[in-house]
Amino acid sequence: MTARLAIGIDLGTSGARAVAMNAAFEIVAQGAAKLPSVQDGASDPREWWRAVEMALQNVLADVDRPTVGAIAIDATSGTLLPVDEAGTPLAAPLMYDARVADDALLARIAPLIPPDSAAHGPTSGLAKALVFQSVPGVARILHQADWIAGRLAGHFGTTDENNALKTGYDPIERCWPDWMAATGLRMDLLPRVVTPGAPIETIDPAMARAFGLSPDVVIVAGTTDGCAAFLATGADRPGDGVTSLGSTLTLKLLSDRPVFAAEYGIYSHRINGMWLAGGASNTGGKVLAHFFPAEEIARLSAMIDPATVTALDFYPLLEAGERFPVMDPACPPRLTPRPADDAEFLKAMLEGIASIEKQGYARLTELRAPRLRSVRTVGGGATNPTWTAIRQRNTGVPFIPAQSEEAAAGAARLALAGLGAVGEL
Repeated sequence: MTARLAIGIDLGTSGARAVAMNAAFEIVAQGAAKLPSVQDGASDPREWWRAVEMALQNVLADVDRPTVGAIAIDATSGTLLPVDEAGTPLAAPLMYDARVADDALLARIAPLIPPDSAAHGPTSGLAKALVFQSVPGVARILHQADWIAGRLAGHFGTTDENNALKTGYDPIERCWPDWMAATGLRMDLLPRVVTPGAPIETIDPAMARAFGLSPDVVIVAGTTDGCAAFLATGADRPGDGVTSLGSTLTLKLLSDRPVFAAEYGIYSHRINGMWLAGGASNTGGKVLAHFFPAEEIARLSAMIDPATVTALDFYPLLEAGERFPVMDPACPPRLTPRPADDAEFLKAMLEGIASIEKQGYARLTELRAPRLRSVRTVGGGATNPTWTAIRQRNTGVPFIPAQSEEAAAGAARLALAGLGAVGEL
């Protein structure tokens, strides 16, 4: 039998990306499409679908279409929309970063939400669902990834455990918990929840014809963009960590047990039979960019000896306040004394962020996650070899290249899991 390919699609705020992956986790084709603008496209389901449609057609142009066996979707976590029975959107979505402005509603439900739930706050899926349940004609409240998968599957009644988390789903008991009904939410509006990577059903026949695909292509439950990005790296064992060195420092650690600590913004996703825990600091590349442009950071980094250590103890922040690995709204930046040598100043900041990274993984272990055993790095900072050497010396564990930084590759891995679940591999 010809090996089947899986396709993963990542829908973000700027566009959609798709990859085709074989059973060896090799990316054999890629496609992409931009949304027209963040203002117009990111919050318009019609534009979501156009971008997904184009990205999917672009990747299919480079593969043998009959070999495609499964498709999975990831999208922005916490983006919701109300739909009717046919899946037609009934109101503008509330995006992942949109805040529910009803202070009375937020104050009423806050005491009902368990402390370790991810459903707290004005941007939570729960708050948005409570707003959307009053939309006339609403039959279902969906997450962004649910709606795209529903277009492909031909029905709109399923979500995954990761997208459901911020809406109130209990990943321990694996259900929509009873306390949600006490908030006044109509529970019949919520989709059923399945494991990421679980087959949902075969592709809608009209969609199969439109894309030139076999009618037995399986639509597989996806995940959030953050979880997909983690899976894309190839991290797959407890103790595997992924550090994102973007504008902020974000850590994710694969665990054999759940980790919840609301005081640090830490909660856990179920993924591949394990748990994904993590936290985000207020430090990161935005601090470096405040002092030096990217070209200067590269030039100065080449002048730094990563084997030596400065006598400085920096905590690089742009303003007071930290959330992880410490929770301290008054945590002050430490960026003085500034050395006269710019390379030495940059080195002290790189060391400071590396120290925060080490403290972050130690915090997760303190909260009963496994001890860090390896690190994969994504984001712009991953390309700085000097910083990598400083960080690896600091953590004392192997640094492993990420297999991919494309979230779509993580979704494709889930699609492969779905193929295996139906006996195709």
